[in-house]
Amino acid sequence: MNNLTIPAYSEQAAQAVKERLDSLAKVPGSLGKLEELAIRLAGITGRTCPSFPKKSVVLFAADHDITLKGVSATGQEVTEIQVRNFLKGGGTINAFCRNAGASLTVVDVGIKGDVGGAEGLVRRKVVHAARDFSEGPAMTREEALACVQVGIDMAREEAKKGVTLLSAGEMGIGNTSPSSAVAAVLTGAPVEGVTGIGSGIPSERVRHKAELIRQGIERNRPNPADAVDVLAKVGGPELGAMAGLMLGGASLRIPVVVDGFIAGAAAAIAIGIRPGVRDMLIGSHSSVEPGHQILMDYLGIPTYFDFGLRLGEGTGAALLYPIIDAAVRILTEMNTLQGI
Repeated sequence: MNNLTIPAYSEQAAQAVKERLDSLAKVPGSLGKLEELAIRLAGITGRTCPSFPKKSVVLFAADHDITLKGVSATGQEVTEIQVRNFLKGGGTINAFCRNAGASLTVVDVGIKGDVGGAEGLVRRKVVHAARDFSEGPAMTREEALACVQVGIDMAREEAKKGVTLLSAGEMGIGNTSPSSAVAAVLTGAPVEGVTGIGSGIPSERVRHKAELIRQGIERNRPNPADAVDVLAKVGGPELGAMAGLMLGGASLRIPVVVDGFIAGAAAAIAIGIRPGVRDMLIGSHSSVEPGHQILMDYLGIPTYFDFGLRLGEGTGAALLYPIIDAAVRILTEMNTLQGI
């Protein structure tokens, strides 16, 4: 990771696209956020007519032993059940990927069990679940770095397949707890302000969840100036791998779409490791998880729609893919007033 270089956002390409948009047969700025999106895609890719014929969602799966303390509505076993469902094509993310014409790659980076006989699963397991961070560090620093490297490697593997647009999905029962911890540490927001219902727990369990998160932060004392330290002490395997996918995509000028709250926490880690990644990411939607908007405002990454989503899996990012195609079509299929 030490030799990973993040290219600069291309202000030249972004400006050229802005001028192109203003010259088209429409009122300047009348397509609102679609124009902003087209400009951002140009700056990330360095191309004035970017195109994304091959799209992918890479979903990283892991478990969290803090789940054993009742922070989730379901048990750890649901992580593996859902992973098997994704591999059979039966999840929400599968449906949304089919809608977007995108591929789905499912990666085991830290599932508790070995998920035997799961055809199509990419096996890159670093740990058998993150440890309970309310009692001690979730991972060692070496394990955290290994998770980040899994994500970087997956970005490179997807690029070799011709993928030009990426997003990081996740599956991990209990993973809103480490995401809340990461958000609180890196943004400085109070734990209560970034802790929500996650999988649908009642209010008294949300308070219990927040107390465990606060306990974990106080016990582990993660250094907010060291994103890898935060990841290791209060994060989780899939957060590290998602951050790595963002780093790897940015290094290759592949736009990486940020999903919801958990992906936002991963983006904060990625930006903490390489600040230049900030300009190379695209937000998708505004999650109803309370910490998501705090994270996106802190990171300065715009979002483009709000459907009241809080599922995760990469679903919001996959929903943005057709909108990205529409933004690109503005540049390639519209006439200028002079050209009519």
